[in-house]
Amino acid sequence: MSGPVMTREEAQALLERVMGFSKADRVQVSVNSFRTANTRFAANQLSTAGTVDDAGVSIQSWYGARHAVARTNDLSDESLRAAVARSEAQARLAPEDPEDMPLLGPQTYVPVMSYFDSTSELSAGDRAQAALTALSVTRASGSLLASGFLETRASALALANSAGLFAYDRTTSANYTLTVRTTDGTGSGWAGADNPDWTKLDFRSVSSRAIDKALASRDPVAIEPGRYTAILEPQAVGDLTQLMLYALSARSADEGRSPFAKVGGGNKIGEKILDARISMISDPQDPILLARPFDGEGLPLGRQVWIENGVLKALNYSRYWAKKTGNTPTGGPSSCIVPGGNTSVDEMIAQTERGVLLTRLWYLRQVDPRTILYTGLTRDGTFLIENGKVSKAIRNFRFNESPLFMLNNVEAMGPAQRLAGTESGGDVAMPAVKVRDFNFTSLSEAV
Repeated sequence: MSGPVMTREEAQALLERVMGFSKADRVQVSVNSFRTANTRFAANQLSTAGTVDDAGVSIQSWYGARHAVARTNDLSDESLRAAVARSEAQARLAPEDPEDMPLLGPQTYVPVMSYFDSTSELSAGDRAQAALTALSVTRASGSLLASGFLETRASALALANSAGLFAYDRTTSANYTLTVRTTDGTGSGWAGADNPDWTKLDFRSVSSRAIDKALASRDPVAIEPGRYTAILEPQAVGDLTQLMLYALSARSADEGRSPFAKVGGGNKIGEKILDARISMISDPQDPILLARPFDGEGLPLGRQVWIENGVLKALNYSRYWAKKTGNTPTGGPSSCIVPGGNTSVDEMIAQTERGVLLTRLWYLRQVDPRTILYTGLTRDGTFLIENGKVSKAIRNFRFNESPLFMLNNVEAMGPAQRLAGTESGGDVAMPAVKVRDFNFTSLSEAV
């Protein structure tokens, strides 16, 4: 490779070489080349740093409706031939797939400029200097311990098949997450930031937020569980709301297995399901998101409005289910943004007589897929609001809540911000929100 990841020309040449080894009826090959670099610190000490360079090839072979996949990261002709032969042997043994679809032919993709040299060419020294924005403060304090993780990634994904498809996307990401705890064990604060461009991360701001939350959350007091007005910072909103992406399956709705199934059959496209201020959009070209413009099959991903002004506008149609139901396939979404409003968290607090401020949510597990109900814990900074001010730190809660319930009780929203930690694995941006009747079910001993 001429750089940390394959160029378009290098990837295309490799894919054509691999397909040239194939004897199957059909073949699809992908190559993912990447460089990841990270710096980890804990208990106020830098602990590890490393860089990984790799490239993996995946070959899927078909004989009729039978297909199988083999993978290798050895790019020699001998290894690639062996991987192709392995995928073909396994395909001959596989059962016929009743939902098998023809390969996609040539496609057109929207351009997304999400590769930044500032990220791909970063040094270990640069990452260490970023870590010191927290460590220099916590070491000097005598009462704070910082643990964090900085990771950069440069990657290129290319996909080609025997029907003439070729797709290529190159991207970078820079991620910083930080937890600061007090040495007395009673306070914990978290903050994070993520961007394709390293130069856009404000490390001092992230460090200051985590440190301030740790100090403010010391010696929390218990309050009764129940339904409270809650102000959720963007990360907390995203922790719960992005899980809706998993529920947007048209097939699940049409088969009566989701909250978007209509009684008597069909789905709820066109019906109001959330507060009228809520929209949910996937858009690879959104400047906050800058996501991959195709899915794993090579299907183009453009701007897709799932929810608009509270109304369900679309569901996720796989190619098979779209053909079966006479609809257009949407592709698997790689991004999600809820655009939000213009009310700051400080303004939300000032307008709240009594409520709870949440930094983030943790350890979410599904309770009921029919309502997208999840249980989980608050974490790393939970505070009581009284008479328009944060009055004290409070003990963490377990909650039972659904994004469908929460986003029907909206009182105010802030602007969308890109999240540093996501369950969906995609590019996600969410606003802070103020909601009514957030359901805290019990207290937690966790800090």
